[in-house]
Amino acid sequence: MTSIYRTPAGRDTIRRWCAQQLNGWSTPHERRIIRAHGHDTHLLSAAAGLVTVVLVAGDRFSTAAYLPLLTALARQYRVVAADIPGQPGLSADAADVADGGLAWYGRWLAEVVEEATSGPVVTFGHSFGGAVTLAAEHPRVSGTVAVAPGGLCRLRVTPGVLLAFLGWLARPRPASSLRLLRLLSAPGRTPRAELVEWMTLVARHARPVSTDEFLSAATRRTPVVLASGDHDVFLPPDRLRAAAEQRLQAGVDIVPAAGHLVTDEHPDTLAALVARLVD
Repeated sequence: MTSIYRTPAGRDTIRRWCAQQLNGWSTPHERRIIRAHGHDTHLLSAAAGLVTVVLVAGDRFSTAAYLPLLTALARQYRVVAADIPGQPGLSADAADVADGGLAWYGRWLAEVVEEATSGPVVTFGHSFGGAVTLAAEHPRVSGTVAVAPGGLCRLRVTPGVLLAFLGWLARPRPASSLRLLRLLSAPGRTPRAELVEWMTLVARHARPVSTDEFLSAATRRTPVVLASGDHDVFLPPDRLRAAAEQRLQAGVDIVPAAGHLVTDEHPDTLAALVARLVD
């Protein structure tokens, strides 16, 4: 089995970073590994409540990189966060999972919901994780919050973003990570030091796999709330709104003063969106 990690030492470095971040999180929580759709899947569970929010991270991110959002969600709901197999983090590092496309990821998330939850569930995904949540169906899922979701339209990649992305891959160091993260943030915002450190480790040690497949233009059986930042460099509001209407017959909440990293910039605003699906 081919690994997404360049070396075993690199794998251990990334997993150690994730463990350190989670160990230092002030919210009481538990961690375990389950088997979902044939792959080991790391789950973090925190807080309590009648409703469980199942969080799925974006491409090249892991649960440990979403602590501000996890903290906001855990104030109101039980939270279960799953690292996607084939992405850097604490789940399986198999590089062949993307071969099954969004259908595979949707079935994987449905198995996570079945194994790790009881009672009503809201799935919550960011970026590629948003596409995964939109591809998943389960009887206990009462709705989905998809933030800056993939799977709806082609991302806009400006020359500046492409240059920063290639520079980040070619010279993985804090300066190139910071440059890329600033482009993914709203103007004037400084990314967290932890994200800079994370992105540097990912560029050095991992080759994550995902899919750029589009969701089918079909009406979902469960409600969805879509949100994105007004300065999202990948998904400008007009582009995302048109795609959401075409594929999901849904509107989009545009969060002011936010970029693609709206999950880090406005976690309380995003956590409040869950109430629309459970009240």
